[in-house]
Amino acid sequence: MQKTDNKMWAYLIHVGYNMWLEKDAKQRLLGDGYVEDYCTASDTLRFDKDVWDLLTVNMQEAGINTLVIDLGEGIQYDSHPEIAVEGSLSKNEFSDMLNDLRKKGITPIPKLNFSTCHDEWMGKYSRLVSTDEYYKACYDLIKEVIELFDNPELFHLGMDEETYRHQTKNRLAVIRNSDLWWNDLFFLAKAVTESGVRPWVWSDRIWNHEQDFLENMPKEFLQSNWYYGGGFKRSETYVGAYNLLDENGYEHVPTGSNWGNQWNFEGTVNYCYETCNQELIKGFMQSVWRPTLRDVKYRHLEAVDIVRKVRNDLANK
Repeated sequence: MQKTDNKMWAYLIHVGYNMWLEKDAKQRLLGDGYVEDYCTASDTLRFDKDVWDLLTVNMQEAGINTLVIDLGEGIQYDSHPEIAVEGSLSKNEFSDMLNDLRKKGITPIPKLNFSTCHDEWMGKYSRLVSTDEYYKACYDLIKEVIELFDNPELFHLGMDEETYRHQTKNRLAVIRNSDLWWNDLFFLAKAVTESGVRPWVWSDRIWNHEQDFLENMPKEFLQSNWYYGGGFKRSETYVGAYNLLDENGYEHVPTGSNWGNQWNFEGTVNYCYETCNQELIKGFMQSVWRPTLRDVKYRHLEAVDIVRKVRNDLANK
């Protein structure tokens, strides 16, 4: 399995899921029950531990060696207990889960998404963006999570989709213009790097701000471009971003999903193996964009099985 052994095979999972619309936001009527049921924030944690346990066993068997954990409101933070909702996990409970992952050979990586499009989990701080109170909360949470994860190698800061188009159903849309967006990203990254941890971010800002991105994004930040469609052409902006990152020397973890179809992750891996520098591709990440709940566990199981298939196919080439 030469092609697979030296790479990260990651899966993105959610503990908290208050990442999109406010509780009282107009729901997006797209004919998809997932969107209507889960995209609005909740005062109760949407997380089933038995599903987590089932999935992590399947991940181990599938060769997934990294779990990126979007925490959100899912933890009872000591520094900001006001963020927790009913059912949020205690730090002791969560530490046991992290230890179990490590025993399975799966490296846990923390994720807190600080994009204004995905920060409803922050409660009141989501409406205090770029204020002193906001910066203090962000700093406190990053430091607490780094300690909780025993100084992980990486920390995913999110920072994707901060546009008006992605917030049209919210009661309050917040978009930081270029200088402020970079200022806040660098603030968050400094909180990570001063603990000896490497920042990891979504790369979709390159889609519409290519020159700005290439001039300002440090090579030290691990990148993840994402594309969830079915066709892979360099001329497609979202696909071509993999090559732009590659050609400009960024280490990256291309990300696919079974959100729209079952073939995207396989297409992502194949495209990036064929067109990108393997020294810069540190691995691949699968995402499902469903909460960790019994109602949708089959979508998670499908996503994990896709990774298993892709790894097996690579090993047999």
